[in-house]
Amino acid sequence: MQNRLFFGLAFLSLLGFIAFISYCKKSKSNHIPLKVLFGSSQKSRPQISPDGSKLAYLAPINGIRNIFVKTLGKDDDRAITNQQQRDITNYFWNFNNNEIFYLQDKAGNENWHIYSVDLNTKRVTSITPFEGIRVGVISYKKQFPDEMLISMNKRDPKVFDVYKLDLKTKDLKMVVQNSGNITDWTVDEYNKVRAAKAAKEDGSCDGLVRDDENSPWRKIGNWGLEDDAGNYFFGFSKDGKFIYASDSRNANTSRLIALDAKTGEIQKVIYEDPNFDFGSILRNKDTGKIQLVTIHRAKKEWIIFDKELEKDIKLMRKLDEGELGLCDRDKHDKKWIISFIKDNGPVSYWLFDRETKKSEFLFCNKPELKKYKLAKMEPISFVSRDGFTIHGYLTKPVGSVKNLPLILNVHGGPWARDFWGYNPEVQFLANRGHAVLQVNFRGSTGYGKNFVNIANKQWGAKMHDDLVDAVDWAVKKGIADPKKVAIYGGSYGGYAALVGATFTPDLFCCAIDIVGPSNLVTLLNSIPPYWKVRKRMMELRIGSPETEKEFLESVSPLFKADKIKIPVMVVQGANDPRVKKHEAEQIVTAMEKNGVDYKYLLFEDEGHGLLKECNRMKFYEAAEKFLAKNMG
Repeated sequence: MQNRLFFGLAFLSLLGFIAFISYCKKSKSNHIPLKVLFGSSQKSRPQISPDGSKLAYLAPINGIRNIFVKTLGKDDDRAITNQQQRDITNYFWNFNNNEIFYLQDKAGNENWHIYSVDLNTKRVTSITPFEGIRVGVISYKKQFPDEMLISMNKRDPKVFDVYKLDLKTKDLKMVVQNSGNITDWTVDEYNKVRAAKAAKEDGSCDGLVRDDENSPWRKIGNWGLEDDAGNYFFGFSKDGKFIYASDSRNANTSRLIALDAKTGEIQKVIYEDPNFDFGSILRNKDTGKIQLVTIHRAKKEWIIFDKELEKDIKLMRKLDEGELGLCDRDKHDKKWIISFIKDNGPVSYWLFDRETKKSEFLFCNKPELKKYKLAKMEPISFVSRDGFTIHGYLTKPVGSVKNLPLILNVHGGPWARDFWGYNPEVQFLANRGHAVLQVNFRGSTGYGKNFVNIANKQWGAKMHDDLVDAVDWAVKKGIADPKKVAIYGGSYGGYAALVGATFTPDLFCCAIDIVGPSNLVTLLNSIPPYWKVRKRMMELRIGSPETEKEFLESVSPLFKADKIKIPVMVVQGANDPRVKKHEAEQIVTAMEKNGVDYKYLLFEDEGHGLLKECNRMKFYEAAEKFLAKNMG
């Protein structure tokens, strides 16, 4: 009897050992290499030439993303740029089809310049070769292929004037001078600057319009601070009588409206949702009519106004699974480059011909991901301690259910939000065994102006309470192990990570701060010159360093650094123009003085985030070791 029991137990032990080995092999086979997750995409961001004959896309050369071009229907792919220091991320075609423009800064300083590259000679020309200035593209229309309107703070670093760029001669001419408080410019269908937004001392914004380039500006409305987050001018109607705008006045959510350009009266509410702000609009390039509107609920949705387009979109949706997106279209609106975003796989890109109804698969951005089983991202919601519905996303490791180590991954902004879809950072954390909780805490955009406004002067207070409530929700649901919760984020999320380590040090076992401020006084006193026009808005939403210094210090992690008793990783770009290096150095010095277990990574060739592949790899290798050591 004892022998049978012994051999039975031995047999069960052997089965357990075999199962364990099998599990280890399976786990190892699904261990996604950092290079696959954070290396540059094999191909990404396709753009079609205006005449519909060529395709451009980004692909790495020695880890740095460059522009490649091919003829549609041929295998003649070729690189037309050879950047070796900084990725190209933002580019677009010249309407002559033989030239491409791209914007690039230096080492993360966010002083964007415009460059052009000739497809035939590969010659790169710097169109705005001025040191210490920042450029933005205001308008480039197919009806005016030889001119582009750009904004530039060349005359005064604090404000942006409008310049006309002659694309034949590359000459620049100022066409509108900033009066000192203009934050945004809007052109009509004839490429003339006819509308603007002007910031006021009380934090509100005036809408300005003029009849033509020689007419005086006149005020057509005022948007208070409470409506500021959801207020945009999208452009004029074809006849110039109306301005399409996003407007939350007399409503909670931002609505798409037609605004009378003479009187400023709302002539029509084109689209609204009672719970969510609408996102963007797509207009016919010839008629100017609205074709569709996007809105982000738990996922992005398209509200279609064009019946012919609706038929085509039904055909597009049959091509693949996931969230449909429009990447680009030719000047005739016949050929569309579309994408399908999934939460558990790479982005796929397709060419769809609206005339022939034929489609062609172009590429996936990261085909290597198909070898691995990725985690699903689940939309979630809970009620905060003071009664507000908070939305977010939960991603759990493949095959895992409950009592998991949890990463509270906090988004930046804070006037932004997390979205559903493939996120390499989330997949990395889930693949290494963590549940990942992303929270659209109060102050996040997309959920109406009330949700933004209840976050005014709540940094480190009720905004942090929402994050704490999210952790409590995950623990009560049995998802998270309360002894293994980390807080992790970038920009505002980095600040939140430091708040977690100082304000609620018993809740978290470690924290990772990426380019987050540690002292709100020094943050607000060191903003870039071109942010000063909106400084009053920031002070009303965060606090004034002149009149509320004590209050700002009370919600700054630096002044509670003696409370830190968990390991902290701090990551900083040396050239960050928004959150200066001093923000990281202050908290690191305090932690060193207090004997805190910390790790500091400073990247000399980065700004507000990590763009270069080699730097991303270095950080995530360090983060993986840091989390493994401190979360088990």
